[in-house]
Amino acid sequence: EFRRVLFRSATAQAETITFRIQSDYQYKMQIAFYSQARNHVCPGPGQAYNIADDSVHEYPLSCRPGESICYGAWPEGNASKVWGVGPDNGNRCSQCCYTCGEGDITPVITLQ
Repeated sequence: EFRRVLFRSATAQAETITFRIQSDYQYKMQIAFYSQARNHVCPGPGQAYNIADDSVHEYPLSCRPGESICYGAWPEGNASKVWGVGPDNGNRCSQCCYTCGEGDITPVITLQ
């Protein structure tokens, strides 16, 4: 009984936020999502999701309530131009972060 209660309370802590990303940029893009509250990146350290078309792509991410998640994007193989926090969460931005628990899905974010 005790374990079951602990498990239930732990799962109640998890939330999901879905980033909706569209690229209008002329080259293939890479994107990653960075927690501002803990050392966590999605899809994983040194990895990124690829965007090779202009469709809206959805990225559902597990997060903690109140956690700020920021996107970082750059052209594939070239981080000289960046969107959001860029690769490795290296830049600051005012419009690229969303708070977990304040909406399940972001508006479409267009990279151009």
